[in-house]
Amino acid sequence: MPVQNLLNPSAPVIAEFKGLHIAAGLNAVTGDEGSGKTRLLRELSELHSETIWLDLKLPECNLQTPLEVWAHWRNRCPRWHEALCLDLCEALDMTPHLEKRLDMLSTGGRRKVALIALLASGARITCLDQPFAALDQVSIRVLCEFLNDMADHTSRAWLIGDYEADARLQWTNLISLRQA
Repeated sequence: MPVQNLLNPSAPVIAEFKGLHIAAGLNAVTGDEGSGKTRLLRELSELHSETIWLDLKLPECNLQTPLEVWAHWRNRCPRWHEALCLDLCEALDMTPHLEKRLDMLSTGGRRKVALIALLASGARITCLDQPFAALDQVSIRVLCEFLNDMADHTSRAWLIGDYEADARLQWTNLISLRQA
């Protein structure tokens, strides 16, 4: 059964899902292995039209380049931020890899491609599933800076699923999942 702790009661509620309030800003979705973090994020994206979630490994995209992956999501996301995509590409050191197929990239490189797509999507609710896994420290710092810049957003929400709520982030809401 989920336990919710709204840290900023003045934050607008963007959506309700399975009895949970999704607040504007950063929402931590925490729990042990098998507690349902990924399932919750994926189901939210399937049932709420303004939500995006991706498997950060991009298993169906092996033969595509980062540019092809982003072009696909650019076409599917009406509020796509091209300038942000390019800025993140540079900040996450992906520029030298733009012409490589995903099956030629490291795990961290593949995850960066997916993270850039998610962050540039412009979705009202963006779901990030263990976003720091397999990233180098510079990329983790870039991602933390981006998310903290979004912490006070009043019309968008980011749900970050992980084992714990990362202390480097400015959380609006904590959702703890417990195994049944």
